[in-house]
Amino acid sequence: MLAAMSAFTSTFSDALSLLSGFDAAVAEIVLLSLQVSGGAVALGTLIGLPLGACIAVGRFPGKNLLSVLVNALMGLPSVVVGVVVYLLLSRSGPFGSAGLLYTPAAMVVAQTLLVVPLMAAITRQVVEDSWLRYAEELEVLGFSWWDSVTTLLHDCRHSLVVALLAGLGRAMSEVGAVMIVGGNIDRSTRVMTTAIALETSKGDLPLAIALGIVLIVIILLLNVFASALRHWAMRRFG
Repeated sequence: MLAAMSAFTSTFSDALSLLSGFDAAVAEIVLLSLQVSGGAVALGTLIGLPLGACIAVGRFPGKNLLSVLVNALMGLPSVVVGVVVYLLLSRSGPFGSAGLLYTPAAMVVAQTLLVVPLMAAITRQVVEDSWLRYAEELEVLGFSWWDSVTTLLHDCRHSLVVALLAGLGRAMSEVGAVMIVGGNIDRSTRVMTTAIALETSKGDLPLAIALGIVLIVIILLLNVFASALRHWAMRRFG
């Protein structure tokens, strides 16, 4: 028992040393992770938020079916997304000539497909609640369907921070899809989650723990920021 505790303490101490020393390998992996996940969330915001708002406000056949489909896709297995993107970007695939496979761009594409349904589903719920309150007023004012969508997105912008955080959390914690389409190539497509999996299998636990600590700290800081933003918005705008 004492030996196990000593080994754990030593491993954890080595992990903290990597962080305190600003280890170049750790910094490079963290930076790439932020770039890939940030890119996916940016695209997810451009696609998922308008999509969710359009479903909430729109009146069209199959609206309920589309809502159910978006909700179902929130649980889409990442490895399935990885395989689909791999087939699309492989040499024999329709986009193989672009040469995106095993690049950060391919990882962004895979993560975007994962975060869009999640962000769209959350947005649909938030905007739908607002739409139920203001639908009559917007119609009386002569707002078009698209005007209503953009107005409600702006009105709900502080609440929609939750959608952005959910998307970022989904993207940064994802392993399967980015492993398949990125290949986990050192100094090229190795992000925090794939590096943690690799280093743990190799027995390099200090690096795996160091990256795990960074990942947890980033998620916590983002949630603290989102909470502070919402409290500020509630005090200022009621």
